[in-house]
Amino acid sequence: MNTIKFEHKTIITGILLLLIIFEPAFAHSDVASLQGGFLNGFMHPISGLDHVVAMVAVGLWGAFLGRPAIWILPIVFPLVMAFGGALGVAGVPIPFIETGIALSGVVLGLAVLFVVKPPMWIAALIVGAFAIFHGHAHGTELPNAANPLIYSIGFVIATGLLHLAGIAIGELKHIYSGWIVRAGGAIVALIGLGFLTHIL
Repeated sequence: MNTIKFEHKTIITGILLLLIIFEPAFAHSDVASLQGGFLNGFMHPISGLDHVVAMVAVGLWGAFLGRPAIWILPIVFPLVMAFGGALGVAGVPIPFIETGIALSGVVLGLAVLFVVKPPMWIAALIVGAFAIFHGHAHGTELPNAANPLIYSIGFVIATGLLHLAGIAIGELKHIYSGWIVRAGGAIVALIGLGFLTHIL
């Protein structure tokens, strides 16, 4: 029970730190930059269901794997995503971007459903590989943003919050049956399959 309280406090603290860290960026940006940069960047990850389920699944899987994965995976994803974003900005083509994004939901969802527990480096490699596809999708839109820096901050914050949401849901395994969280993994995998087969 103490572990549950600690994890919840950590998640809340993480959200507050994100808001504190990025609040100065808002103070030095005009409204147009916020609307054209931050809001567009923030909305990009959460406006696409294929992005949402994959990023939540990273948090879910991390919660199932426990420490240190619960924090390492949500850190690896945005870091590697930034690399993929840079490739997108530079115009470096990566084939099958949409397929890679859809597969991320399928693979990560199945990992949660079947409680797959690989070594830490393999889990990080899987998450990082999928992050490149998601980052590239973000990066291709970056040059058109009114303020690329603020746009980047927006989608990094949104990504972090989606990971935190996945961690929070994953922590339900301590309160309720782990099957509830595994069912979440099944839903993620089905949504990813829907995008992969173009049903969604």
